[in-house]
Formats: sequence, C-alpha cells, structure tokens
Amino acid sequence: MEPTVQISDDFINDNTNFAELISALKLGFTSRDIVVPQRHHHDFPNPEMGKDSTLFLMPAWNPSKEAGVKIATVSPENEQFELPSVQAIYVLLNAKKGTVKAIIQSKSLTAKRTAAASALASSYLSKTNSTSLLMIGTGALSTNLIRAHAQVRPIKHVYVWGRNIENAKQVCNQFQNENFSCEVIPSIAEKISEVDIVSCATLSKVPLVLGKHLMAGQHIDLVGAYRKDMREADDEAIKKASVFVDTFGGTEESGDLFVPLESGILKANDIQGDLFSLCSGKAKGRIDDEEITLFKSVGYALEDLVAASYYYKKFIHG
Repeated sequence: MEPTVQISDDFINDNTNFAELISALKLGFTSRDIVVPQRHHHDFPNPEMGKDSTLFLMPAWNPSKEAGVKIATVSPENEQFELPSVQAIYVLLNAKKGTVKAIIQSKSLTAKRTAAASALASSYLSKTNSTSLLMIGTGALSTNLIRAHAQVRPIKHVYVWGRNIENAKQVCNQFQNENFSCEVIPSIAEKISEVDIVSCATLSKVPLVLGKHLMAGQHIDLVGAYRKDMREADDEAIKKASVFVDTFGGTEESGDLFVPLESGILKANDIQGDLFSLCSGKAKGRIDDEEITLFKSVGYALEDLVAASYYYKKFIHG
C-alpha cells in the first residue's frame, strides 16, 4: 500500500514553476476525462466576527487515476488574526484503489492554482504586448497573480493598491529583484485607465473596477467577490467588456455576474466562453486590440485536482 504523504505550504511555495502549472491547467481544461460535480457552497454564521464565513467542498476525479476533494473556508475578518481569509486542505486519492495518496495544505495550493488559471485566461484574452498591470488587493493572492501574469505577458510595470498602504508596500517589497518595477499607488483611479491588465482579488461588497475608467484594449481579471453580495466590477464595466468565465457553472455564485444576470444587464448568452472553450479553441478569445475583455473566476475543482497532482509528482519524483 502506498504511503500517505503530507505536503506543506512551504513545499508548494518553494516548488512552484508558474509556466509549468499554467501548462498543466491548460492540459486539464483541454481534457474531458476529469469529472467535476457541482461544488458545495455553504455560508455559516460567525457571530463573534460579525460576518459570515463560507465552507466549500470541491470534489473532482479522473476515473481510475486520481481523485480528490478540497475542504476550504473563507473568513473575511481573518486579517485581524494575521491569517489569510482562505484556509484549506486537500485530500488526494488513488481513484483506482480508493487509497489516500496525500494530505496537502491548500492555502498556497489555492492561491497558486487560482493565479495560474487567471494567467491561462490572460494568455487568450489580454493583448500579447501587455506590459503594465494594476493589482487591486494585497491578500495572499496578490503576489501570485502578479507572478503568474508576468509568465504569460512581458510585464514591465506593476502598480499595487490596497486599503492598507503598508500591506501594499509589503507586496511590492517581494518584487525588488524582478524584471519589472512595482509601485504602490494611493488610488485606483490614478492608474486604472493607463494599464493593460487590471487584476482584482478582494472581498469587496462595492465595485472597485468602474466602467467609466476602462479604456479600449484592456483586460480585466476578477478573482475575488466569491459571494452574491460581493462585487469587484460595476454594471458599466460588465456592459463594456466581452465577458469570459472559468466555468459556466459558477456564474451565479458571485455578485459580479449574478447581479447583472438578475437585472438583465447581462444575458447568459452574452458570456463569450469559459476556460474549456478557450483552451480547446472553440471560443475565439480576444478579437482585436480595441476590445475590452473581462475574466471572472470563482474557482473550479478541476484546477485543484490538477494542481494537487502537479505538487504530488514534484514531491515524489523531485
């Protein structure tokens, strides 16, 4: 019987090659072998913190090969405990025997796979000569999103905005030895109209990406706002953009799409494609350099299974 290994966040942080992980995800979204049931999404009261937390159960399997499930919580007030809002564990299984192959700490796995999925989408949706990126948000995802986007586009200038300027400075401090500059900005409006890519990873309940600021040719990457009462982009941004998603099944989970769909601002057939159709070539992606594209990600269990397999192989085989 194969031993069950434990893979830590530290191992994941030290052994991530975003180019490899993005390629692995592309292969996963090209394949139709991986089965992904609808994930469980449960909000539960957290009266001591004054805001609900959310429990996610995300299973997926590749028949007779690998299976797994991620158990994750999102607690919006974790910053006061100096903890990321997302906490998670992944159980990787042998799908033929049913044995447990690995228990994987998944705070970093979630951040890495989410960033890699955004970069994969960007490789189809942003302009190939995109050199500037605005990062809105300073959580665990921010540094990963910057690194991942820089793998698929020739990023030279990064700007970071956060509600806490000290946290924004800490993000930039991690990129002192990179091939791109990183600068903290005091307001979103100062730079949003000038950059090629806008990436937003927050738990905001009010839109931060406003359509009135968007310019022709930009790509908008929305990876936060995982609940119906959260929004990172306003209606005008949605109306101005060609909208793509990680999966069509997640369109009603986030306010960024749920609210516009409910109000009629956005119709279901207005959504141009998902990562499956982009990776298979069934969706065109960006049409020209004037188009504004928008990618909304809510997370997908296929990404977790692919990432877990990627890190397991690195752990076992080096």
